[in-house]
Amino acid sequence: MIALWVTIGVIVLLVIIYVATYNRLVGLRNEVKNAWAQIDVQLKRRYDLIPNLVETVKGYMKFERETLEAVTRARNVALQASSAGAVERGKAESELGAALSRLLVVVERYPELKANQNFLALQEELTSTENKIGFSRQFYNDSVLRYNNQTQMFPSSIVASMTGFKPGEFFEVTAAAEKEAPKVSFTQ
Repeated sequence: MIALWVTIGVIVLLVIIYVATYNRLVGLRNEVKNAWAQIDVQLKRRYDLIPNLVETVKGYMKFERETLEAVTRARNVALQASSAGAVERGKAESELGAALSRLLVVVERYPELKANQNFLALQEELTSTENKIGFSRQFYNDSVLRYNNQTQMFPSSIVASMTGFKPGEFFEVTAAAEKEAPKVSFTQ
């Protein structure tokens, strides 16, 4: 009789551990999804700012058509990649960030543009958005790390493999230009 109670107790304990582990994995997976959604919010904000920035700059930068077209092209590629995974999206966003950096470096050659209030407001808004994107990426990657650790560490790895939890992808900067500090020159 005691062996039966011990067996029932062990089974109940294993079920409780399984349920608690499964619920923890679900919570972490939802945290990753939420972090990804926060990146989406900031990227949408960036996409909305870019056409205004390009239009403001167009009038001043008559000889910089290539730079403006590169920004517009990179924005379109990033928008098309918005439904892709973290790796593909990271590549597209890196290219857009690099194009924006080049645009802001070129702007340094136009003192009258740098004094334009509309441009200054857009530049400040874009800088703020880039900072928020950076924080959102960091939070997303931290969430993926916690989730991946939980899905790969024993004993939760057993529950994860039984229930189909797959490792998350990190949002990484892939463009070499975005990893480097932009070069700003104040000479004309």
